[in-house]
Amino acid sequence: MNLTERIEAFSTLGIILSEALAGIHPKFSISLKQLIEKQQIMNPWFTPDNVSLAIKAIADELTSENLRKWTDSYPGLRTESTPRSVGVIMAGNIPLAGFHDFLCVLVTGNKINAKTSSKDKDLIVFISEMLYEINPEFRNKVTITGGTISGFDSVIATGSDNSSRYFEYYFGSYPRIIRKNRSSVAILDGNETTDDLRNLGSDIFSYFGLGCRNVSKIYIPEGYELTTMTGSWDSFSGIINHNKYANNYDYNRAIFLVNKEKFHDTGYLLLKENPALFSPVAVLHYETYRSSVKVGEEMDAQKDKIQCIVGRHFTPFGKAQSPYLWDYADGADTIAFLLEKK
Repeated sequence: MNLTERIEAFSTLGIILSEALAGIHPKFSISLKQLIEKQQIMNPWFTPDNVSLAIKAIADELTSENLRKWTDSYPGLRTESTPRSVGVIMAGNIPLAGFHDFLCVLVTGNKINAKTSSKDKDLIVFISEMLYEINPEFRNKVTITGGTISGFDSVIATGSDNSSRYFEYYFGSYPRIIRKNRSSVAILDGNETTDDLRNLGSDIFSYFGLGCRNVSKIYIPEGYELTTMTGSWDSFSGIINHNKYANNYDYNRAIFLVNKEKFHDTGYLLLKENPALFSPVAVLHYETYRSSVKVGEEMDAQKDKIQCIVGRHFTPFGKAQSPYLWDYADGADTIAFLLEKK
């Protein structure tokens, strides 16, 4: 299977996923719908809306045009070489969090030996079955397990700061990409439109804020009224009806009240002035600024902790959870890593 065939397979996968989501694919529509509904039973955070959102984001990117534009940046992909086995440890914070690594390994012609999160196994297995239907040669290139992986030549592992220390120790003798905790921020300048602010709500509330590309902190100009922003988020208020999210909201609100801390309460989100990048579920940190230069300096100082910056001069509002194929997690170019001579 050459690069052209691999690109064709993944672009076909994108079409099938889109059609299955729309309920018009003759073979996969019913089974995909059932799988989407089932996820919230095994993982309450994986609601049908959030699973569908993740699948749609993937399907939208898997076009022939995008795949060619992406792979054309790597001349080395045109040279076929002996496939290597790549161990991939996938995260499970949002649905299909490990898909991009899955794609990178296979589009480079390598074999993937994936350990899925216990919270997110069925979806990647289902997509693998779709690929086998498209091109049976992929059957010999994909191994998926929930247990220990072995027999790999290099490793890509995603986890927390704590698990990364374990990964570094365990995989220290292998070529590797080890990803740690990251979060995303938004920078407002006060000139945002209502649509901008509404779209920002998607960056905050999608996946209940559990993704590394979810905005967990906002920088606002001094004197900015929070209600200018929160008034555009009424359409997201139903998030409080989710039991686990509501439990986090109630817990954090109680902590703030007991500690007599100042916060702004929308009834479904708690906004708290706090310099920390990472905020708990149902909490959004904010910080005021006088100088955009200072904010830029702070972004540079914390670049190893920031996955994505949303704003008028950065990632567009509403697009944080719709990265391009060439938007690599933690800034680590996965394709370049996989093409390195070992």
